[in-house]
Amino acid sequence: MRMAFRVAYVLLWFPEPSQTFILDEINTLRGQGLDVKVYTLYGPRPRWRLAGLESPLAPVFHLGTAALGDLWRDLGSLSRWGQQAAPFLRRVLVRRWRSPETAGEALWAALAGVHLARQFLADGVEHIHAPWADGPATAAWVASSLSFIPFSFAAHAHDIYPPDGALLEKLTAATWVRAISEANRRYLASLAPGETGKIIKIPIGNPLVGASKPAVPLPTRPPYRLLALGRLVAKKGFASLIEACRILSAQGFEFHLTLAGDGPQRSHLSRVIRKARIESRVSLPGFVPHREVPQLFRESDLFIMPSVITPSGDRDGIPTVILEALAHEVPVVATDVSGIPELIRPGETGWLAPPSDPKALAQVILEALADPTEARCRAQRGRELVKKQFDSQKNYALLKTCLEKQILPIRDTHHNSLMEACTWTNQSLLLWHFRLSGRGNSPREDE
Repeated sequence: MRMAFRVAYVLLWFPEPSQTFILDEINTLRGQGLDVKVYTLYGPRPRWRLAGLESPLAPVFHLGTAALGDLWRDLGSLSRWGQQAAPFLRRVLVRRWRSPETAGEALWAALAGVHLARQFLADGVEHIHAPWADGPATAAWVASSLSFIPFSFAAHAHDIYPPDGALLEKLTAATWVRAISEANRRYLASLAPGETGKIIKIPIGNPLVGASKPAVPLPTRPPYRLLALGRLVAKKGFASLIEACRILSAQGFEFHLTLAGDGPQRSHLSRVIRKARIESRVSLPGFVPHREVPQLFRESDLFIMPSVITPSGDRDGIPTVILEALAHEVPVVATDVSGIPELIRPGETGWLAPPSDPKALAQVILEALADPTEARCRAQRGRELVKKQFDSQKNYALLKTCLEKQILPIRDTHHNSLMEACTWTNQSLLLWHFRLSGRGNSPREDE
């Protein structure tokens, strides 16, 4: 039985182990009665990579290389969308992108957007949403421009810092935009002052809230158990943390750091650890399945998130692991980057250090561990803040309302509006799609 509204979520991959908050978002929306269907620009991840993840509640339609033939056929019949379709697609693609990788993603996203425009109409989609502002939002923008189905997108971190070359136009074209932090909302408003009214702050939820009952704390004593967790990429600042650990070791401070996660910097970080001669004090266990993360928190005295701003401008938004640490009442030391100070408030919910300053980070770690009673109090206040401001049910109920508001005004006149907006050729194509909107699923779809 079909739910009230059908919303297409456009992503690169789904589910993705490093994006548990997106999985939580979609599953929560489905549980609240929104008919969400996921469309990924790339193919499915291998099963071993998804170990420990909660099962998606939404159906997933995968593109990727298996859909290449369909995409090329749709591109060849672009003229069916009207005379402006080809010039619009050229305008999307011919611009200065921030990197060759971004340009390649945008090319694929635009091509996929042409195909998805047809697919969305066939599937009866009434609103398109991209949880990221880069490739997924580009695909949503193209699909929306061809199909006249309204679209929105969210802005987190790497997808807007720095802008991808089309961000301003996507801000203008979208019906509304979600910022996950106040820092992001201000930043987007500064890029497009005329679009400020459509930018809405809706924080993420906490994917581990159901497993976050804090255990009885163990005595905090040497050797102190430090934990850092995340993708091993430059913006996480783990090299700076390792240098801070070298400083602490040189001072005779007793500790052991567990640096969990995987990524392209793993080999580099291993070399940094060896060079610092602290191999006995640092463990690199690699990727940890999501269901095993709570145990890491229960075994830790302090969680550290040493985020930095890279030379390209890339940075974190509000790392989900900080929410998860506080939900488990683990004291947190983090750095003053992007939206992190909205959660980690010095003197209240944790400690902040300046980014890319290992000496200052080492000093803050010492301060956090010097008074276990104060550390526990700040962690408790942090837990209450997470429960209040990062509740999945509450935040995604607001997101659901925003998604539905774009559908309600046009639901009864959706067909007529499309007919008036399109050329005669396009009308014929759209009518054809509406007649087929009840047909079966694509063979590439995993229900």
